Amino acid sequence: MMRAAGCLIAVIWLAASSAEEGRVPLTQSQQAGGTPISLSTLDRLEDMAWWPTKGAASRNEYAGTAECAKCHFATAASQRLTEMARASTRSMDAETLDGHKRLTFQQLPYRYEILRSGDQVLGSVRDERSSISRPLLFAFGKGVVGHTYIYKVAGNWFESRVSYYAELGDLDLTTGHAHLPPAELERALGRLLEPEEAQRCFGCHTTVSTTAHHFDPEQSIAGVTCEACHGPGLKHVQAMKTGHIDQGKKSILNPRSLDAASSVDFCGACHRTFGDVVQMNVNGVATVRFQPFRLEESRCWGRTNGQLTCVTCHNPHEPLIHDIASYDQICLRCHSQSSSSSAGKGHRTVACSVGKADCVGCHMPKVQIPGMHHAFTDHWIRIAKNGVPYPN
Repeated sequence: MMRAAGCLIAVIWLAASSAEEGRVPLTQSQQAGGTPISLSTLDRLEDMAWWPTKGAASRNEYAGTAECAKCHFATAASQRLTEMARASTRSMDAETLDGHKRLTFQQLPYRYEILRSGDQVLGSVRDERSSISRPLLFAFGKGVVGHTYIYKVAGNWFESRVSYYAELGDLDLTTGHAHLPPAELERALGRLLEPEEAQRCFGCHTTVSTTAHHFDPEQSIAGVTCEACHGPGLKHVQAMKTGHIDQGKKSILNPRSLDAASSVDFCGACHRTFGDVVQMNVNGVATVRFQPFRLEESRCWGRTNGQLTCVTCHNPHEPLIHDIASYDQICLRCHSQSSSSSAGKGHRTVACSVGKADCVGCHMPKVQIPGMHHAFTDHWIRIAKNGVPYPN
């Protein structure tokens, strides 16, 4: 499915624990005196009381975004404009078809149609003999890249075989699906998601799709809301309302208390940690979508003892900044003549000999992934040279 997004995760919550208790021990995520190391998301899920997509908390432990907004109005309002907040939509939402009423696609012998009908969006496929149609319940993806549609049959969740791509303004085969037409009509409409895969997908594209380890996506909230990252906040809200400020603060962990590797792994729960990608045995251009993995391959990561994290450049409560010039000041904090020769930082940086503008354009090139119709920013920060093989 469409797994493109800006950094999805911002803040970690640990039920009934202090910030110190919630911190990942140094021995787990950092080599002694060296560069922080990444853990796989499975390891994090096992070790942490709360981690994105864990789904252990019960539904009645959640307070809802409206409660968060009562105290954090500006932050909540800004977060609603982010790509994370639009990581999924339900079929009745207008953006499900990016403003279109009808979309079509053809791969003989099949003809596809996605059509808005009342408050539903229907996906259908037909050949010369018959046709089938299903209500599309969710659209996964923030729209900048596109949407992949999710539907349900007999209790099982399916991923549509065609997706909408913003660059095309039209449908094409969903990334990862075989190009050869399936033999059966039902399989031509979409691919069955195994239960664990469906739970992972909904865990990153929606909020509270799994509670008390029970997967119930039809009760989920579309998109990534406050509690998808902060965790269930009812105890925090109750404590703050009754004046138990210290207790309330202990219910919410600011990610700044996480060490660098834990911070990047936190985002990597949905964007793939270094450990995740190694376990997946994926290499080549396909890894450009896995920003935490690519970042941790950078010299900037190793030479600063991991002080460069996702939130160094991206505020997860605000829409992704697309003006690459705005990132220059962040790069120049280290890569300027004065900073590279400064003492007391414990590491040496190199001032750029070419210029002090358009850092991202030179050192973080955009890369097209075949079949995705979108150029992704490569977070492996490097001197990118024409003709050099793509780094794995």
